[in-house]
Amino acid sequence: MKTLLLALFAALFVLPAHGEADPVLRVDYSNPGLTPSQWTLTLHPDGSGHFHADRGNAPAEKPLAMEPATVDRDVHLNEQFARHLFDTVRRQHFWDGKCESHLKVAFQGWKKISYNGPDGQGSCEFNYSKNREIQQLGETFVAVASTILEGARLELLLQHDPLGLDKEMEFLVESAGDGRLQQICAIRGILERLEADPGVLDRVRKRARKLLAQAEK
Repeated sequence: MKTLLLALFAALFVLPAHGEADPVLRVDYSNPGLTPSQWTLTLHPDGSGHFHADRGNAPAEKPLAMEPATVDRDVHLNEQFARHLFDTVRRQHFWDGKCESHLKVAFQGWKKISYNGPDGQGSCEFNYSKNREIQQLGETFVAVASTILEGARLELLLQHDPLGLDKEMEFLVESAGDGRLQQICAIRGILERLEADPGVLDRVRKRARKLLAQAEK
């Protein structure tokens, strides 16, 4: 009984990992011409967060590809990287919703970036922003989401088409090198599985090893 009372007493003073005052970034992306057509990423300053994507309808002109129907998972990014994103948002004074350029540029997908924290809240939505920092912020979030989606695709290929991993990993290494994919640490789990799996091609294991080394930087 004494042990139980002590446990209950201690539980009253255990704070949740993210309290009400913890700032949160949320990014909502939509582009009906892509697969997935919608995704949402929430992020905390320590790099923890959650990602959800809905496949939607694949573009009719593209061949069918192996894509996860839904991606819904907790993610963890580099803490220094996450804090840089939060600092960028604060520097923009929460934007007051004014960040769309209204220029006639190619459609890149609608990105709604929202901030909620003890120091304020705000959001803005844009396809393309003339503010260079905001535009780069949107591109960064898209690159991170692309990495997470690649991880889900690798999991499917490992299960249903192991030979298809060779081409996919080649693309992943190339895209991580030129910045189209960022925060490889977000898919460390599947890369570790590939690196240790004797049933996949040696090239796949070597590329997984290379990406894991990059994820540690």
